[in-house]
Amino acid sequence: MATVQFKSEISIELDQLLAGVAQLDTPDLEKLLIQVRQVLAHRQKPNLPAIEIELLQKINQTLPDEVQQQYNGLSEKMRLGVITPNEHQELLKLIDIVEQNDADRLQHLIQLAQLRNISLPELMQQLDIHPQPVHV
Repeated sequence: MATVQFKSEISIELDQLLAGVAQLDTPDLEKLLIQVRQVLAHRQKPNLPAIEIELLQKINQTLPDEVQQQYNGLSEKMRLGVITPNEHQELLKLIDIVEQNDADRLQHLIQLAQLRNISLPELMQQLDIHPQPVHV
């Protein structure tokens, strides 16, 4: 069975590590997944051109935790119909930030697809990126 060796000489079996990972909240788990993908990408293609590395880093950037948590909280209040007018205005500002972040990420994905001379869907498949569901 695979184990992970930590510098402090602690050794954890892979199934124990996965059990710990399973306890993470979804936002933390998503961040971990992004970081694991970055480690894997560096191992698989250690000689990537600098521009590709830069684009991959930008693609994998997430919103700051505080912004994401505030957005999630206000979105939930909106969904439940208990949002105040001031909170609604704040949510509208956060929506603009989230949409800009999504647009920037898409632009970086397009640039990377063009650099690799492949289609955007093919790049997304290579990077194991799945489109976010649309919430109406």
